[in-house]
Amino acid sequence: MNSPPERPAYDRRMVGWLSVGQLITWGSVFYAFALLMEPVEQSLALTRAESSLAFSLGLLAEGVMAWPVGRWIDRGHERAVMTGGSLVMAGALLAHSVVQDAAGFYAVWIVLGAALAATLYTPAFAIVTRRFPSDFRRAIITLTFLGGLASTVFIPLVAWLVNALGWRHALWVLAAIHLCICVPLHATILLGAPRPQARHEAGAAPTAQRSASHFLRSKPFLLIGVFSVLLMAVTAALPPHMVSLLRGSGLPEAWAIAVPASIGIVQVFGRALLYFFEHRFDLHLANRLIPCLIPLGLMALLAGSGHAGAALLFVALYGMGNGMLTIVKGTAIAQYVSREHVATLNGALGLPMAIARALAPLMLGVLWSPANGYAAGLWMLLVASVVAVLALVAAQRARTH
Repeated sequence: MNSPPERPAYDRRMVGWLSVGQLITWGSVFYAFALLMEPVEQSLALTRAESSLAFSLGLLAEGVMAWPVGRWIDRGHERAVMTGGSLVMAGALLAHSVVQDAAGFYAVWIVLGAALAATLYTPAFAIVTRRFPSDFRRAIITLTFLGGLASTVFIPLVAWLVNALGWRHALWVLAAIHLCICVPLHATILLGAPRPQARHEAGAAPTAQRSASHFLRSKPFLLIGVFSVLLMAVTAALPPHMVSLLRGSGLPEAWAIAVPASIGIVQVFGRALLYFFEHRFDLHLANRLIPCLIPLGLMALLAGSGHAGAALLFVALYGMGNGMLTIVKGTAIAQYVSREHVATLNGALGLPMAIARALAPLMLGVLWSPANGYAAGLWMLLVASVVAVLALVAAQRARTH
């Protein structure tokens, strides 16, 4: 009789280096766009709407590629996926430096979006879930520490590079960082991917015998999909409007600028609290309570409209909730649906989440009015966030394992 395979030991070194890759990728591509936008507009004679379209195309490409990327990872090709993604990223950034028209600009960002699908949180979360089935949540929290600091590190770095070298040569440096750090990093640390048939659920029959399509039709997956897509819409809608929203909520101008800038630090603080104290609480209770911080923040803002204290409470609740929500969303499929097919199942949510992320800021802007400000939009976001929390609770009750 064969004994069950031993669970691999948690590898701090691997998770740490994978976190460095997250820091670089988020910072040099996702957050760098805001600093490249104006000089690219001036160089290519683009309007703000035309330049913004490139980022939206990148997000949609990321969503489209999430499904095949997830399938490749679940089949044991994680090293090829992340190494290849970093290599494509380097090439696309070099191509970005020589674009001469809008068509080239859009093409480059479509390729960058596809590369992001292979290198950001979703594939990294799936990899540590596959490798460390007993400690994947701790690994995911660790990954988000450096990922959460990407804007703090790379926004000033990219700004300095653009000012010192010009935007085209700044992209050379960013491409070199991916080529010299991320490509060899992923090629080295991701050796020895576990084979799909070798993984089991603790104390239960292995669910790998069931195909991903089985879980795609399951009630827990559909409920997690509702939860993830709705909260993606809520958290994507707010950042572009944050300064205007806080100005209209009673904060002085200086605070309306400074407070949103500190959200990244608040997010990391929330993740640190989760890392050090979550073992003191029931994991599933924590998963239910964390998303509640988002609607509570929105309720504070709506109830205290015009008061600076309510605006500060909103930012604190939203910042901590959004920071810890990344961990809940990143682990929900593995905890309540299937660990064996986690990359494929998360990939299936990629496109609807990308569409929600692209459309939500536009919808919040459309609902704004001079007379009532963001009130109608905030009520819509509050309802969406409450429905999302209820969907997560229902998924926990209907979980597969």
